[in-house]
Amino acid sequence: MASESPNIEQSEDQPALETIVSLAKRRGFVYPSAEIYGGFAASYDYGPLGVEIKRQIRDLWWQSMVREREDIVGIEAAIITNPRVWEASGHLDVFSDPLIDCLKCNARIRADHLEGNQCPECGAEDQFTEAREFNLMLRTQVGPVEDDSATAYLRPETAQGMFINFENVQTTTRKRLPFGIAQIGKSFRNEITTKQFIFRTREFEQMEMEFFCRPEESLEWHSYWKKERLRWYYRLGIRSENLRMRDHDAEELSHYSSGTSDIEVRYRWGWGELEGIAHRGDYDLSQHSSHSGKKLTYFDPDTNEHIVPHVIEPAAGVDRILLTLLIDAYNEETTANGETRTVLKLAPEVAPAEIAVLPLSRNERLVPTAKKIHDLIRPHFRSQYDDAQSIGRRYRRQDEIGTPLAVTVDFDTLDDDAVTIRDRDTMEQIRVPINKINESIANRLAELTPHVPEMDEINV
Repeated sequence: MASESPNIEQSEDQPALETIVSLAKRRGFVYPSAEIYGGFAASYDYGPLGVEIKRQIRDLWWQSMVREREDIVGIEAAIITNPRVWEASGHLDVFSDPLIDCLKCNARIRADHLEGNQCPECGAEDQFTEAREFNLMLRTQVGPVEDDSATAYLRPETAQGMFINFENVQTTTRKRLPFGIAQIGKSFRNEITTKQFIFRTREFEQMEMEFFCRPEESLEWHSYWKKERLRWYYRLGIRSENLRMRDHDAEELSHYSSGTSDIEVRYRWGWGELEGIAHRGDYDLSQHSSHSGKKLTYFDPDTNEHIVPHVIEPAAGVDRILLTLLIDAYNEETTANGETRTVLKLAPEVAPAEIAVLPLSRNERLVPTAKKIHDLIRPHFRSQYDDAQSIGRRYRRQDEIGTPLAVTVDFDTLDDDAVTIRDRDTMEQIRVPINKINESIANRLAELTPHVPEMDEINV
């Protein structure tokens, strides 16, 4: 079968955000929510490819945080809970952003996001109201009567569900310090301004872990989790030159934090937070103990004392990670014959499909054979079957959605019981027997898996 020319030129610059937004909708990663009704601001739905990547992100996080460790367990707490939780956590009092209004166009803007003295909407200068604090909690009503007693809140973070269940988890699992509680779930924030596609939205999915440790060991654990979490992003295949660790200045710290470090990504618009690793001290357990009247302490069998553990919290957003993967993996290459090829160079572990099965054509002899081969593959790998349009168009389509490998079934297959495996990045093709196809795919995917450095190789 005809071979393709390898690329000879590659764009090094990041794509414009509009390019990613277009790709995301066209190929089924992310859709505007309620688009048939004109959409809804900062709200998005995830399509067939988007949900596959999100599931892989969640599974990889859970695998590394819970299943591969003996010191962390998981829970799933309620999204709507007793409002006193948010009183104790401080969210009702201090979880706010400074809001200003433009006197000319009435645009509402976060004061701390204002660049210079110019309105980002209309360009007016020095025409703003005084800044006032705007609470980010999203309110709702619980029960049949709408009054103050029925007011509740959609959680702005998953963390508090783990703090209020500290004693339950410790009692039922009999974990000794240090140990962690992990959770993945939706959170909600009534953001004043949303921007950069799915980077900042009002509804988002978090992956958070609260790691409880002895106070005197907390700084050491904070350093450990900074390195460990950075390693995880290398596992996803994000290029190291696009990642950095930045420690917060004192004035940046949240009300609960005695020290926070952000894993940041270099985007076209600048560096942005991908994950925060916060040293929360004993703030949360102490607050909930004070407000609930329930002692949330740990009995240390080594010292025969009750102590309030300190907490280190790695907290990441699934949506931001997905956006980062799309941007970081996007490439436009010019082939030797002058054609432009769009390729998402996603690592196999996060690609929506690991392998595509493509008959050379819709020939009545090839299609049944290709489908039988797909049946051999699909129990073992995330896969797609595609026989629409020419084989060249199908290669390009799989390149654009990030599928690392493609199996092509041609007329020779009918005689030699072998297929061609094509590599997305190099476009090289090798012939393998059908009876060894799963082994061949597994070996090639392993070769494409990013190298993850050891802890002592990470410098933060």
